Parts: sequence; C-alpha cells; structure tokens
Amino acid sequence: MLERGPARKISVYVGEDIRHHGEPLYLAILNYLFRQRVSGAMVTKGIAGFGADHHLHTTRILEVSENLPIKIEFIESPAKAEELLPKLLEMIGEGVVEVQDTTILKSVTARLPD
Repeated sequence: MLERGPARKISVYVGEDIRHHGEPLYLAILNYLFRQRVSGAMVTKGIAGFGADHHLHTTRILEVSENLPIKIEFIESPAKAEELLPKLLEMIGEGVVEVQDTTILKSVTARLPD
C-alpha cells in the first residue's frame, strides 16, 4: 500500500507487438509488477504514435496499425521502485523507461472481501 509522502512514478513505453518470452511485453511487465505486489499499475494503448524509427503507427492506416504505442505506469515508494527497476530494464529491450519523483497526497486503502 502506498503511504502519503515521497514516491516515484515509473512510465514504460513499448510497442504493442514487442514480445517477452512469447507473450506481449506489456503483459509480461504487468504480470511482473503484480507478482512483486506493486500497489497498482495501468496499461494504456495509444491510438497513434511513432518512435525512434520515425514510422507513424495509427489506427487510421490499416497496414501499419499492428504496432501501436503502449504505456505502462505505476507509482511506488522510492525504495520499492529502485528494487523493481533492474528487472524492468532487463525485460525492456526495445522501449523507454521514465522515472519521476512525485508525492502521494492521498492513497486508497484496498478493501478485501470478508
């Protein structure tokens, strides 16, 4: 659970067609974060974008729509973020990882079923 105070927001940008051990990379990252008990994570699929190769990928052009941008984001304590980064960087061969210092002002407490 996140606590009020300093935190790190980590954003990972990959193409949807990038794979890691046979599964989509974004799903492999999400599964890794889940297993490591990260407080929460979100995957967002872009509708258009381009990367270092400067090829435009968009849902409007059918023939190049197979590699749309994916963004995975999560917020964790600075210590937990540092613990997770080495494995994340190892998993992400093609992509960008961004880390921002942030502050948690309010955090949701998980409600477990009775």
